[in-house]
Amino acid sequence: MPAKVTLQDIADALGVSRNTVSKAINNTGVLAEATRQKVLEKAIEMGYKQFSYANSLGDIKNPSFGAKPSASGEIALFTGNFLNNSHFASTMLDKFQHEISLLGYSLTMHRVDQHNLESHSLPLSYRPENTKAIVCIEMFEHSYCEMLCDLGLPVLMIDAPVASYWKPLNADVLLMDNFSNIYTVVNDMSKKGITKIGFVGQVTHCRSFYERFIAFREAMYINNLSFEEKYCLTEIHPHGQDYREYLYKALKNSSELPELFICANDFVALDLIYGLKRLGIECPRDIKIFGFDDSPESKIMTPSLSTSHIHSQVIGYSAANLVISRIEQPDLNYRITYTETDLIYRESTQIL
Repeated sequence: MPAKVTLQDIADALGVSRNTVSKAINNTGVLAEATRQKVLEKAIEMGYKQFSYANSLGDIKNPSFGAKPSASGEIALFTGNFLNNSHFASTMLDKFQHEISLLGYSLTMHRVDQHNLESHSLPLSYRPENTKAIVCIEMFEHSYCEMLCDLGLPVLMIDAPVASYWKPLNADVLLMDNFSNIYTVVNDMSKKGITKIGFVGQVTHCRSFYERFIAFREAMYINNLSFEEKYCLTEIHPHGQDYREYLYKALKNSSELPELFICANDFVALDLIYGLKRLGIECPRDIKIFGFDDSPESKIMTPSLSTSHIHSQVIGYSAANLVISRIEQPDLNYRITYTETDLIYRESTQIL
């Protein structure tokens, strides 16, 4: 019996890394299309059989491998907010749409307004007769998400309501790593003598915000630092237009401020810095600040913001993989998938 072909065998034959081969075969990373095609062709040539994406890519034994499959239909995107160019989903959706279009699917977008949420109604633009799956972004009303999951279609939640922890949804969930970088930041800062650390952001807004808060608390515990409620601004308050004013008043009324604030995302950090400046408190001279998402604004603001970089393209690939595999295998167990993030230190956490 011939030896089983491994990813390393393919990597050695091409002179590339095993990681590159894994990304190409599993369709889970950012990779040049020419490289991906070269890896797949070599895998076929060597008799590699374990294609996790095989059905989506076509019959690997077929000489016409790579031709567009005959699948068709719409994948409906439901969103509760306008996704501007600063939102990580704008780049992610480009990759997602590209991947599903290669397989014969089209993407439709539907804005869910307050009336829809309150009445549990579907947007008028939604066409159920041609929809094969639903993807949700910025959809954090649990009962509405439950209604979508009861439509009998595959559902992917990109982030999810906090209530889905104790009332799980019949859906796959895709998140970024909300833990590792926060552990590292708390550890690094504590080694530099920064011990008074707080968290800013509505913890119950979504699973990602909640996980970042839990990561902060766990990191404090692991580093033998005291968790102090007085250093945290986590009250339930919508992250809307008046959130900046809310933070300013909360800072003004605080009896004591920490040495470092870890923020639920970059936009919370921006609003926080605005409030601090109004009070004559400078970052990083007086208070260090860490954000999350690596938004375009984080690079050009003053001071530039330390943050966690989200790989939007990888999220797009992963989302396509999860949706297509669910369409093809509806009886799969529901999955919670995390994509990696990168820690980026900039001016806002500098020790002066």
